[in-house]
Amino acid sequence: MPNITKHRRFVATAVAVTLGATTLAACGGSDDDGEAQSGPAKLTYWTWTPGMDKVVDLWNEGPGKEQQITVTVKKQASGDTLVTKILTAHKAGKGPDLVQAEYQALPTLVSNDAVADIAKESGDAKGKFADGVWQQTTLGSDAVYAIPQDIGPMMFYYREDLFKKYGLTVPKTWDEFAATARKLKKEEPDVDLTTFSANDSGLFAGLAQQAGAKWWTTEGQKWKVGIDDAATRKVADFWGGLVKEGAIDNQPMYTPAWNKALNTGKQIAWVSAVWAPGTLTTAAPDTQGKWKMAPLPQWSDSENVTGSWGGSSTAVTTDSKHKGAAAKFAAWLNTDPRALTALAKEGGIYPAATTAQTSDAFAQPPAFFSHQADFYTAASEIAKTTAPSAWGPNVNVAYTSFKDAFGAAAKDKSDFGAALKKMRDDTVADMKKQGFEVSE
Repeated sequence: MPNITKHRRFVATAVAVTLGATTLAACGGSDDDGEAQSGPAKLTYWTWTPGMDKVVDLWNEGPGKEQQITVTVKKQASGDTLVTKILTAHKAGKGPDLVQAEYQALPTLVSNDAVADIAKESGDAKGKFADGVWQQTTLGSDAVYAIPQDIGPMMFYYREDLFKKYGLTVPKTWDEFAATARKLKKEEPDVDLTTFSANDSGLFAGLAQQAGAKWWTTEGQKWKVGIDDAATRKVADFWGGLVKEGAIDNQPMYTPAWNKALNTGKQIAWVSAVWAPGTLTTAAPDTQGKWKMAPLPQWSDSENVTGSWGGSSTAVTTDSKHKGAAAKFAAWLNTDPRALTALAKEGGIYPAATTAQTSDAFAQPPAFFSHQADFYTAASEIAKTTAPSAWGPNVNVAYTSFKDAFGAAAKDKSDFGAALKKMRDDTVADMKKQGFEVSE
């Protein structure tokens, strides 16, 4: 994974620029920041994961009771809505003790001094995760800003019955993917292999990640924004070309029309992530048992890499008066076997902890894929090939620009390259407005 920051001093500099601060203690408050408080700790945890209250009950009735650390779950919305709420609460000094944070949101929270460095309190948690996953919570520094919770390695989903009906083979490369789309469209004009959707920026980010994109890196004390780098342009041109020639659909995902296309066999494949079975269960209920999962197509025969779409972590806020206690809970939640089993059962998550991916909780395939007995075995192997990612301090701005620019380009079947340039320009302009130094 490329370093988002090369060292902690740069993180502190970036934060100081944003906040107008003069000194910071590794973006995580002072060492006695709440640990001067002793005795029983009552913590609040903001999270959107379903069933989290049941998982937390295991803590409160077990190790939490023994250590006199009680956690209360406060359900929240996800995405930018939660990030905004966290930052608003932090500015008022009224943040919770713990927050669920998507990996791409961590740099924003760090640059606003909203989450604490828990490197000293995270114990041996690092060894429970793949290096690339762990690095997403360190931002390439010696600090630890969160404990990984779940991940979203990307995969290729296809209607096995319809592939057989139309004489298609599962594409192993993106060139084969394009050829398959064209063949299907030529022989079955009313059927699409898939769609390019501009309403979920994470999909495009994951595809760019697989291609080797590095959207945010640093050069000395400056940020470098590579949203329009060669790898990303390759991805944009590939999908833009397929949309322009009509080889694939251009409608957004998660709409009634998209659901219907999946459910009726008008769209027979979906580039998605490990969590796709849950979406298909509600989007295309009539197709249970007809889909199959395979690795993502590669850019060349010699490659074996995937991107990541989604995933989150558990962070301790700088507002917490019980940083050590909160870090203990965060580590337990995401590394303890019993907690991980409960997270899989109650929350439906795919855990970041490597040992949990092959635990009894994943011994059986998802109900929607009951015919693919090796679903989770294959998923764990694919997860190991996840490419490194590089997030920056204003991912939300980049994602919003993507939706606007690519949404228009997909609808009009116009140049995706121009949309990519706008996405980059909007991101750079916002960073400069915030006070970050950006190299051209």
